[in-house]
Amino acid sequence: MLVNRGLLQHGRLCYHPDMTTHAEKRFVPFTPEQIYDLVADVRQYPAFLPWCIAARIRSQSEDNLTADVHIRVRMCRESFTSYVALDRERLEIEVEYAEGPFKYLKNKWVFIDADGGCIIDFYVDFEFNSRLLQSVIESLFTEAVKRMVAAFEARAHALYTPKLG
Repeated sequence: MLVNRGLLQHGRLCYHPDMTTHAEKRFVPFTPEQIYDLVADVRQYPAFLPWCIAARIRSQSEDNLTADVHIRVRMCRESFTSYVALDRERLEIEVEYAEGPFKYLKNKWVFIDADGGCIIDFYVDFEFNSRLLQSVIESLFTEAVKRMVAAFEARAHALYTPKLG
């Protein structure tokens, strides 16, 4: 198992031969509700997430949505559909794979109130059906995770005033 402890301040990156996995906890100076709202707003992903070129909500209720996300990484362009469980009371978001280029995709966000802000507890693991796409993503994975996390944080700074003390 390869572990890159320098990925993010409190992050860890783990590699498994069949899946690409990342888990981290990260402090941000915003309320858990603000970050929850930011992550739950899938329609806005193309405006700030690298490689996300389009997002469409197929269906939505108060606590669930089904979303199509279109990504472009280098020469590869893919679309996938996910089921998203939204739990505003517990400030948790869980994503399950529905259809597309993955063999498997699971993603979970938990937003924890902390002094002066919020701790984001983030987890994702996935494997693509295509060995070519999997190898492209694996070669870019560390950089992709850094850019994705930075994009969410930059978006929060653009939308919200940081929480003080």
